[in-house]
Amino acid sequence: MNETEYIPIASLNQYAYCPHRCWRMFCTGEFIDNQYTIEGTSLHERVHTMGEGHREQTWQVRAIWLKSDKYKLIGKSDLIESENGELYPVEYKRGRKGEWDNDELQVCAQALCLEEMTGQIVTTGYVFYAHSHQRQLVEITEELRQSTVATIEAVQMLLLTGIMPKPVKTKRCTGCSLYTRCVPEVVDKVGRYQEVY
Repeated sequence: MNETEYIPIASLNQYAYCPHRCWRMFCTGEFIDNQYTIEGTSLHERVHTMGEGHREQTWQVRAIWLKSDKYKLIGKSDLIESENGELYPVEYKRGRKGEWDNDELQVCAQALCLEEMTGQIVTTGYVFYAHSHQRQLVEITEELRQSTVATIEAVQMLLLTGIMPKPVKTKRCTGCSLYTRCVPEVVDKVGRYQEVY
């Protein structure tokens, strides 16, 4: 990566979920499907084929590209809605609301792009979880903006240096499609073995 290259908005979600996974996907190009990634891909394919239209008083456009020159971000939105003159992004996810903020970071990054592209302030967004068929409100607060910008900078540094973050065993590993590639408990065992030796 060089200073003129743009990073995918989706990489922020991956980095916040697991820096090692992000490195594997965006530095080495590794990806393996599992049931969760296949369900997610199918969901996004359905969402992206619906085009533009209205739902009652809400204007909707699907699968449009978002870009920020300021933050060097680029990515395709799932859905942008406009109601009463206010724009907001809606990100679709296959599961249900988790314990982590990676989905909110992705929505905030889309909001930052929308603001730059339209000149309008974006104060809210949503994550639609297909499993529960519910939208989760994401308030684009100053704290979330700062967290998103910090994640953007971390991903930029990761892509620039290519330095592999150490795999760390967490609850998130259970559903990760790249789990068999990093096997984080092996890293822990090797570390303990070296300490004893």
